[in-house]
Amino acid sequence: MQGVLTGFAVIAVVIGIGYVLGRRGHLGEDGRTVLTRLAFNVATPALLFTTLAGADLSVIFSQRLLVTATATACAAALFVTVGLVRGWGTGQITIGALSSSYVNAGNLGIPIAFYVLGDASLVAPVLLFQQIVVTPLALTVLDLNRPGEPRPLMRRLTTPLRNPMAVGSLSGVVVAATGWSVPSPALEPLTLIGNMSVPAVLLAFGISLRGSGMPARGENRPAIVLSAALKTTAQPVIAWAVGAGLFHLHGAALLDVVVISALPAAQNLYTYASQYRVAEQMARESILLSTAVSVPVLITVAAVLG
Repeated sequence: MQGVLTGFAVIAVVIGIGYVLGRRGHLGEDGRTVLTRLAFNVATPALLFTTLAGADLSVIFSQRLLVTATATACAAALFVTVGLVRGWGTGQITIGALSSSYVNAGNLGIPIAFYVLGDASLVAPVLLFQQIVVTPLALTVLDLNRPGEPRPLMRRLTTPLRNPMAVGSLSGVVVAATGWSVPSPALEPLTLIGNMSVPAVLLAFGISLRGSGMPARGENRPAIVLSAALKTTAQPVIAWAVGAGLFHLHGAALLDVVVISALPAAQNLYTYASQYRVAEQMARESILLSTAVSVPVLITVAAVLG
């Protein structure tokens, strides 16, 4: 329980600072935009590269990751299905599917894994899966559906290779797969830049809350409520069912996959929405709502399965 509260407290403080900065206008009218672009184009790609370059890629094929990947795919598919039936746009469906399934494995998952599960490295599989598979796929969809004239086929096929987030992730995977050790003079500046990612994302998110009302109001309410419900309830339930019923996990192994699946939506989803100027309100409010609801959910999971 301490890990849950600690993780949420850290995030709440930084978001609160961002909100105050936005209210007082210390960063000017373009402060949020600058922080978002900094995170998307520079800091987060650097963080992904340094993280994945030293990762053990064998964790990608772990049994626990198969459970997490299945729960992620099912939660996203449920939102996509409803979105198609309701006639929501491609951008809204993409951001909503991410908000329904993309867990906050970094700045929240690490402290919770350390304090609740006793091992921070347990978030590595889902972190790798999201950055290697989910993020490039989702950003490619958003890239291909940007307004304007249809792009040439070759440009469409090479879309992931021109996205800074995907480039950072894939470059890190290549380094890890080859076993190459990045020289310290090259790695340390990237590490320093990457350390700006999480604070920049959280501060930009806090600034975006200026002037906003309670979440899940207005015309986007059905999508916001659906994504938060899928993220905080359906995804951990699916992880529990698949883990216990299909893979016969129990004890600490089952607790691990359910806790990780119960993490709220990641704040960097708002960065994606802002960068592509699509479903920004929905992303912001889905993250807020899932973060608030996930607190009692995580506490309950830890108490029941722990």
